Amino acid sequence: MAFGLLLPLRIAQFVFAVVVVGLSSYVAHWYNADTLTASPSQINFLIFVPLFSFISVVYLEVVPRFMPKASHPYAHLGFEVVNTIFYFAGFIALSVFIGKLLFCRGSVCAAARADAVFAAFSWMLWTASSAIVAMKIFKGGFKGLKTDQKATSAMKEVPAQP
Repeated sequence: MAFGLLLPLRIAQFVFAVVVVGLSSYVAHWYNADTLTASPSQINFLIFVPLFSFISVVYLEVVPRFMPKASHPYAHLGFEVVNTIFYFAGFIALSVFIGKLLFCRGSVCAAARADAVFAAFSWMLWTASSAIVAMKIFKGGFKGLKTDQKATSAMKEVPAQP
């Protein structure tokens, strides 16, 4: 059903993570280079979250294909939910921070606002993939993640003939 939708979601999650880390890095660089204050923790958190997403996407897509014994459905659900919570916390915190600024002008302000919007879109993508994975796990049909553990070797023992 919706299991074929996970790969396009992963690609979109990866692309949005690249955008979020780029925008967050731009705003953090502006704070560190052009002001006398360090970059806000909200921006720093939105630098960390996409980096965690990169690790998550690699685990969620590469590990089941090449190392199926290291892949577990509940670990997949855990990565999904943690990313969902991180993006939710990140875009809410940045939105509140921007809303409380006395003034917000220029390209850095536009980048911070776009950062909050792309983080919100990332949150929606992670929420959707979390729901798909949770439905698959709790329906008991999560066989697409784990490969069959039976021996598929070309050389098999032949039972001894009496």
